[in-house]
Amino acid sequence: MHPTDQQALPDILGHGLEIVFCGINPGAGAAAAGHHFLGRGNRFWPVVHLAGFTPRQLAPEEDRSALDFGIGLTTAVERPTSRASQVHAQEFEDAASALAAKIAFYRPRCVAFLGKAAYAGIMQKRTVEWGEQAERFGGARVWILPNPSGLNRGFSMERLVAAYSVCHRALLSARMPPPHSA
Repeated sequence: MHPTDQQALPDILGHGLEIVFCGINPGAGAAAAGHHFLGRGNRFWPVVHLAGFTPRQLAPEEDRSALDFGIGLTTAVERPTSRASQVHAQEFEDAASALAAKIAFYRPRCVAFLGKAAYAGIMQKRTVEWGEQAERFGGARVWILPNPSGLNRGFSMERLVAAYSVCHRALLSARMPPPHSA
């Protein structure tokens, strides 16, 4: 291994998950430690808890237990960087088919891209909107949620929780059987 190369962060995936959260790429520290959303300022774990995805806040070192709550974790691009802005457009294009195949294999109900950049790059779109998307990815429903990185100053904790809560409620309501008519 070249001294500047870093090992990619292993996926935490299983079959039939409720949702797979797809980050842009691993942070350098997270990849080195082997745990998702490890960064000191990363708000992912508190946000998914407050939005209702987990009954308690998990620590990054407990990331494998996300599977117990129907949650998977992956990244669009495997290469770790210090900042997501260091990922090149070509890397998203190169990662698209492998990511779609991974989602199709594991068959989660939903894949949530954390930040517009990964989804726009993967789908080669100039613009995307927040929230649920009309198209599916690897057979799964698609949501675009704000990136929980502490570097994303455009979203307060409250706004992050609100956005993730909308996704969580939509997934819950999709599971509910329709009311019986009399």
